[in-house]
Formats: sequence, structure tokens, C-alpha cells
Amino acid sequence: MRTHLAPVTTEPTAADLAAIEAEWPLIAAELDLLDAEITLLYAEDHGGPTVLDWRRLRRAEARVTRAATEMTARTDPRRAA
Repeated sequence: MRTHLAPVTTEPTAADLAAIEAEWPLIAAELDLLDAEITLLYAEDHGGPTVLDWRRLRRAEARVTRAATEMTARTDPRRAA
């Protein structure tokens, strides 16, 4: 049985938009990581990943870690130094 979703009639609030804005660096970093992982998967069809492909993956992983750490430090007052 398929249920139909009700149309969304409300706009995001200023608080919703602020939350998205605060999380955006982490979201962008995760998208870059996903893109690097997809590149590695497709590289297998073309002789394997290159050194640059692996470097891109490592940098994307590091960026996600930094963004998550920064976001946690901003939102968790116990972790603020």
C-alpha cells in the first residue's frame, strides 16, 4: 500500500536556515569525500587509482575530520578551549 506524502506548505524558519548554515562546512566536506570515493571506484575500471586519487581521498577525509571537530567545538561548550 502506497501512502502519499502531504505537500510541504511551510517555509524554513530563520533558525532552520541558521542551523543549515552552521552545518554547511561539514556537509560540503562530506560531499567532497563522497566524490573522492566515487572517483576511486571508477578508477578501478581504468587501471586503478593514481597517487593523486589517493591524495585527494586523504585530504577529503582530513577535511571532514577538521570540519566535524570545529562544529563540535562550536556547539559543545565543554569542548571549547
